[in-house]
Amino acid sequence: MKKLLFVTGMFTLFMLQSCYYDNMEDLYPDNGGTTCDTTNVTFNLTVWPIIQSNCTGCHSGSAPSGNVSLENYNDVVVSVENNKLMGTIRHESGYSPMPKNSSRLSDCNISQLETWINHGYPDN
Repeated sequence: MKKLLFVTGMFTLFMLQSCYYDNMEDLYPDNGGTTCDTTNVTFNLTVWPIIQSNCTGCHSGSAPSGNVSLENYNDVVVSVENNKLMGTIRHESGYSPMPKNSSRLSDCNISQLETWINHGYPDN
């Protein structure tokens, strides 16, 4: 009986240990191996690449989507100052979520945009 109890206990211990799994992304979230740099965020180096890759495809040209142009620094500042840019990219209630028919921008990109706004929209 003691032998059976011992074997059952060892088997249970073995099974519990074999089920243990650490997902490094869950334990140490860091944006896929890189940290989010929110230092020295400027329009040209940080914000414009985000806008270009996620927004200007629809929000540029002679007939920008939603009549919102994001073709340059001044256009982006207008969108910030009318309180639409951050509401749309955060997918907040009452705003049309952008990018349209796509997932939300990464938390890092949103943090970088927030930093840029909070520091007074530095151009360079």
